[in-house]
Amino acid sequence: MNILIDIGHPAHVHLFKNFAFAMQKSGHKILFTCRDKEFEIYLLKKYGFNYMTFGRKYTSSIGKILGLFEFDVKEFIVGLKFKPDILLSHGSIYAAHAAFLLGKPHIALEDTFNFEQIRLYKPFSKVILTADYNHPLKSTKVIKYAGYHELAYLHPNHFTPDKAILKELNVQPKDKYVIVRFVSWNASHDKGHRGILFENKIKALRAFEKYAKVFISSEKELPQELKPFQLTIAPEKIHDVIAFSSLLFGESSTMAEEAAMLGVPSIYMYNGSTIYTQYLEKAYDLIYNFSESEVDQDKAIKMGEELLNNTGVQNDWSIRREKMLSGKIDVTAFMVWFIENYPQSKKIMKENPDYQYNFKQ
Repeated sequence: MNILIDIGHPAHVHLFKNFAFAMQKSGHKILFTCRDKEFEIYLLKKYGFNYMTFGRKYTSSIGKILGLFEFDVKEFIVGLKFKPDILLSHGSIYAAHAAFLLGKPHIALEDTFNFEQIRLYKPFSKVILTADYNHPLKSTKVIKYAGYHELAYLHPNHFTPDKAILKELNVQPKDKYVIVRFVSWNASHDKGHRGILFENKIKALRAFEKYAKVFISSEKELPQELKPFQLTIAPEKIHDVIAFSSLLFGESSTMAEEAAMLGVPSIYMYNGSTIYTQYLEKAYDLIYNFSESEVDQDKAIKMGEELLNNTGVQNDWSIRREKMLSGKIDVTAFMVWFIENYPQSKKIMKENPDYQYNFKQ
């Protein structure tokens, strides 16, 4: 089987990497396509995957419209040469359109529920795989499973954090450290958002320094005042860094969710938050959601201080994580079964959703 996977974010490489390893081991051929954004190409090279890049991703509104047509055509041309049996993605418009033109099924994984993108890929997709919490995407194409994207690579079956990262960070096992995450705000769904004010970034750093070492992970270039805090490790080691941290604080939903999967407290600031991060707070108390308002930014910083000052946090979050994991499946194992057995797997999941628990940890 030939499988074409389109990547739109570094986290998507992690989402599909264990699936790709397993499928290649079984003799299937995998080809990734991507745009040159942040660390996608670096990660694809690091893991030894075959890939095609379509060049830089556009950031302006006009550029994104032009990119839609350009990347659609490029994805289709790659498909003509590779001859995929299935196209797979995290809600990629380009993969969905190419699949339609190639007469092949596109299977999407979805967890952001950004409908300006969903409307463009949904009509051209055969299946949309989502987590089983309540969300607004209602369609006969939706198949829910008991898991999250991050568990495809952070489930205990697939990830054991490497303590060697502590030496790289120059911290002792008993020391606390915080990861502060800033995003670039260039995504289509980021329009109208401003994130954390610069003065509050400084305020948060100074507040957290009282209790822990602070590292900044940022999608964009940091101003001179913040460069001394910059996290400088290989991108593929970021999950080791998160796993041993005492707090994840910032603007990235993905990293907040990753922290939750690893049993690390996270504070996420975004107007309206996301359905997923709100669910992780309400169901398991693993994440704290705040808006981008100045009042909430101040509350978030104070919450961060409280967590760092609480000696029982590590044990509490470990218990909450175990509660969360107890009802979840091995997402990678489920994906391998679903793709290898498609379209019969779609029929099985529609008729007997509990079949998925054959892939429970």
